[in-house]
Amino acid sequence: MNANEIRKLIIEGVYNAKSGHPGGSLSIADIMAVLFFEEMNIDPANPKDPDRDRFVLSKGHAAPALYASLALKGYFNAEDIKTLRKVDSYLQGHPCINKVPGVDMSTGSLGQGLSAGNGMAMCAKYDKKDYRVYVICGEGEIQEGQIWEAAMTSAHYKLDNVTLFVDSNGLQIDGPTAEVMNVANIADKFRAFGWNALEIDGHNPAAIKHAIEQAKACKGQPTAIVCKTVKGKGVSFMEGNINFHGVAPNKEEYEKAMKELGGN
Repeated sequence: MNANEIRKLIIEGVYNAKSGHPGGSLSIADIMAVLFFEEMNIDPANPKDPDRDRFVLSKGHAAPALYASLALKGYFNAEDIKTLRKVDSYLQGHPCINKVPGVDMSTGSLGQGLSAGNGMAMCAKYDKKDYRVYVICGEGEIQEGQIWEAAMTSAHYKLDNVTLFVDSNGLQIDGPTAEVMNVANIADKFRAFGWNALEIDGHNPAAIKHAIEQAKACKGQPTAIVCKTVKGKGVSFMEGNINFHGVAPNKEEYEKAMKELGGN
């Protein structure tokens, strides 16, 4: 699956909703494409398979990227993305495990996803299951203290079945991350907490796949994959533009974005 298809549905969703978070959804599209279409052991015909891999979108406001991936994978009709954030829609602004097939954790309050992922990974260890847990968090999100408490837990319990992707796009709602609350050097911080840490181009599918293979091969340590990304990736006027953190495109912008992405 080409990440561009995910990006088209992201734009479709937030445009029809007239609200949402396109910037941080577009920046993780390449990661989502690799995970959902090349890597994770998941089956839309059996979304609660106890042996499936688990996925936690800790930065839950990037739900359009998750919904797009699930729709394209076959969990629900892709046309439903147009109902994003509507009052009677099951596709709300943050993912809900009780309403959306394929969602493994309700998220939205930042900083909590890795803790939930740890719980899933510990269950796998206790049950002697070999499924893996993948978590995506934002760069601004790792300013939250709970992330680092969870990071200590992952390392302490040697949760080598946890892989955390950090969407390092340099921007958060209040401005550049380096100015709001500098989190650099992210990889070194995770190494100091006992993690295996890798740094890659988060828009390079081959690099993403290789990093996942390295994570699988690493025993006794969780792996953090720090992905250098561009907020709004794939849409020229959204790239690196903080104004599109949480603002939907208007009609003219929507048409321009879809044209750039090869949509109708």
